[in-house]
Amino acid sequence: MDDYLKLFVEETSFYNRVVLGTFLPESWWAPLPHWFQGWLRNYIGGVFLYFISGFLWCFYIYRLKRNVYIPKDAIPSNRAMLLQIGVAMKAMPWYCALPSLSEYMIENGWTKCFSRISDVGWLSYLIYVAVYLVIVEFGIYWMHRELHDIKPLYKYLHATHHIYNKQNTLSPFAGLAFHPLDGILQAVPHVVALFLLPVHFTTHIALLFIEAIWTANIHDCIHAKVWPVMGAGYHTIHHTTYRHNYGHYTIWMDWMFGTLRDPVEDEVKKM
Repeated sequence: MDDYLKLFVEETSFYNRVVLGTFLPESWWAPLPHWFQGWLRNYIGGVFLYFISGFLWCFYIYRLKRNVYIPKDAIPSNRAMLLQIGVAMKAMPWYCALPSLSEYMIENGWTKCFSRISDVGWLSYLIYVAVYLVIVEFGIYWMHRELHDIKPLYKYLHATHHIYNKQNTLSPFAGLAFHPLDGILQAVPHVVALFLLPVHFTTHIALLFIEAIWTANIHDCIHAKVWPVMGAGYHTIHHTTYRHNYGHYTIWMDWMFGTLRDPVEDEVKKM
């Protein structure tokens, strides 16, 4: 078992060398404890991903495709986006604690994680990923809903994110603009799933960081009309009504639990 757990340590050490070795002199990070190297790598990677995805997406929809996807009067101001960046940057060090904790638990054999797809085979791997995503979807839906329904949680945590409640205040940079504890709570289902079923380690880490790109996408106010994806059209309604579309990747949980509100039907009603 110890030999198998070393595979996880070798993988995280490889990620540390790639990320930290790219941005920092080795003498700065090599003496640090392994767990702290992991946190620092997650922090640098998270910040890099946040800014690259945010700037590229904003440049595309607000400059290259100006007035194509978003009307001029609905484009958020630079001040609004800078405020969102400020909130996200204050929270980022805390966000990175969760993947660092999950890596620590995996490396110590506390979870059901496996290192190589060949350990279970491709069919089992795909089934596990599908079940993992269902658990994450279910968990995030209810975590998000309770952050609204439990008044102290909303007042002291989730309200930080919901100051962005109009189309011209939402942007891709709002995707990670949460109270730190709020952002961590909504990502907890990713970690809980590790104790419930076998999960491929690399896939788990990749899906955690894909969250940063996904949250940028669902805050751009553009309704892509790709069923059953819980895209920005649905999520914009969430920011304006507060009582609908709590789901994450898909509309299924909102459909099952009666909180779905369709943006196309909303437009028809307004007409």
